Amino acid sequence: MSADEMLNRVAAGLGPFGLVPRGCFVFDQQTQAPTMIGHVASKSVIMVGHFGSAIWPHFVEWRRTHSNVTDPLDTWSKEVLFNVASQVGAIAVFPSDQPYQPFQQWAKRAEGLTASPLGLLIHPQYGLWHAFRGALLFDYEIEMPQPSSLTHPCDICLEKPCLSACPVNAFSENSFEVGRCRDYLSSQGFECMDNGCKARLACPVGQEHAYLQDQQRFHMSAFA
Repeated sequence: MSADEMLNRVAAGLGPFGLVPRGCFVFDQQTQAPTMIGHVASKSVIMVGHFGSAIWPHFVEWRRTHSNVTDPLDTWSKEVLFNVASQVGAIAVFPSDQPYQPFQQWAKRAEGLTASPLGLLIHPQYGLWHAFRGALLFDYEIEMPQPSSLTHPCDICLEKPCLSACPVNAFSENSFEVGRCRDYLSSQGFECMDNGCKARLACPVGQEHAYLQDQQRFHMSAFA
């Protein structure tokens, strides 16, 4: 099966849930391959994620009948990806599971993305409004053209409003003060909890793809 055929099959399985394949690459000596069942090294990986709020209505509908589930978004993602993996002969892995895989490095390689000053990977079209929900590992090589180097939006953003929008200055060029952020959210950061991270919202790239308010609230509550 060609790479295009496999990606089309994966896309067809993911599409009804607002998910999409987000790049593919073959493991090499520079990128250690995780093992699959039987201690066989995987040969290639297809990254899986979403842009904007594409997944949200599907997740909300699922949650109506899974209201008591712990870590609901991770559980939903696993349910979808395990099913797709079984259809295409792959193994599904997730950022939240041990042994932890280098998802950020995989994402950079798969789509040519780079990190923003907030530490989140920034997409030239969707800005900070995207995510990787998991990955599909294969025991054979799926060759795809490597992504070309993308223009890093932060390189041409002189003001960098993301670094000055936080009410408690939790972000700098080199760090994120997690404790300071959480302390503020628990005491007086009601607007951030309700509408989303002000630093993330300040990024001018892809603002039209910002998450819906209830999605923002869900993520802030999970973080806090």
